[in-house]
Amino acid sequence: MAQLKTTEPQIRPVPADEPAARQAAPTPPPPAAERPAAPAERRPPVKRVIVALVLLVALGFGARTGWHWWTVGRYMVSTDDAYVQAEITVLAAKVSGYLTDVRVDNNQRVKAGDVIARIDDGDYRLAMESARDKVATQRSTVARIGRQEEAAKAAVAQAEAQIASARAEQVRTAADFERQQRLAQADFASRAKFDEARAARDQSAAAVRSAEAALLQAQANVEVTAAQRVEAERLVTELETQVRKAERDIAFTEIRAPFDGVIGNKAVETGSYVQTGQRLAALVPLSSVRIDANFKETQLARMRPGQPVHVSIDAFPEHDFTGRVVSMAPASGSVFSLLPADNATGNFTKIVQRVPVRIEIPADIAARGLLRPGLSVEVSVDTRGDAAAATHSTAAAEPAGPAG
Repeated sequence: MAQLKTTEPQIRPVPADEPAARQAAPTPPPPAAERPAAPAERRPPVKRVIVALVLLVALGFGARTGWHWWTVGRYMVSTDDAYVQAEITVLAAKVSGYLTDVRVDNNQRVKAGDVIARIDDGDYRLAMESARDKVATQRSTVARIGRQEEAAKAAVAQAEAQIASARAEQVRTAADFERQQRLAQADFASRAKFDEARAARDQSAAAVRSAEAALLQAQANVEVTAAQRVEAERLVTELETQVRKAERDIAFTEIRAPFDGVIGNKAVETGSYVQTGQRLAALVPLSSVRIDANFKETQLARMRPGQPVHVSIDAFPEHDFTGRVVSMAPASGSVFSLLPADNATGNFTKIVQRVPVRIEIPADIAARGLLRPGLSVEVSVDTRGDAAAATHSTAAAEPAGPAG
């Protein structure tokens, strides 16, 4: 093993006779290799820098979060008890019969007026033809009664002429009777002539009364035929209504889509027999969906129609959008349930009630067709626009103190 060799400075004794100046001379510095190294500069620990940065970031994040809560978060009212809804229409048969054609399938988009299914219309067409034939027959009856009315009016004119003739005859026979009466009083005429004149006078008077009765009868016949004509015309109207009903029944053999939407829950196929009111399929209007959110009763204090709503969809987390509060239900959901709660008897446990709030979805978002009724969403209502008004109304509602 190599031995380390140490170099020690040699101390030379100074003679006594050496001059003082030489003794006072400074000792030369040792070589650079023999001088001790200078102490290194102190550096701050890395841990302290990292901790400082973490504290700074946490302080900034906390400040930002606190500022956001103070300016926005405390005004947001949120719930995850919200779902997409739509006015789903159940397509049903208006008339009964066998389905001859079913033109749609589940999940198929249709336009307003598209034919969904057709029902056999043979019996309904026969009923329409029968109704039309009845209308034609009744119109002929109306025409016949019209002619009878004209004949009755002519009979009235004839009765009036007969009255005039009978009255003229009455005047003549009355004059003959007076003349025969004067002659009989003067014994210039026989008693037989006088009796004949009196009989002729009485007959003419009876003829006048008979003609007047015939006129009344003719006038009554005119009124009867006029009433028959009105009755026949109204029957024509009734039969025409039956024709229109038959036409509607034929139209109902084609089930059409009332609006644009998507077919779902189809329940029939071609050849099925359907009864009146039987469900065929459901039509979902995806372009007019909405959101029904059930908020707690404690969240409704500052909520008003028209406030913006941030909507987050569970199925499409990347498609957030802003809606609008449309209205709030007139009662909580439990009031409209099948078996409303009765808290007047038994033990009572207070449960926070929920009130449905309707939220409007922007038309451009709904038109994409991504939202489906039944999807879960999370909504947050921004009540900042109503916070100042609510504070002002609360202060105004407080009773004023006594004047100092």
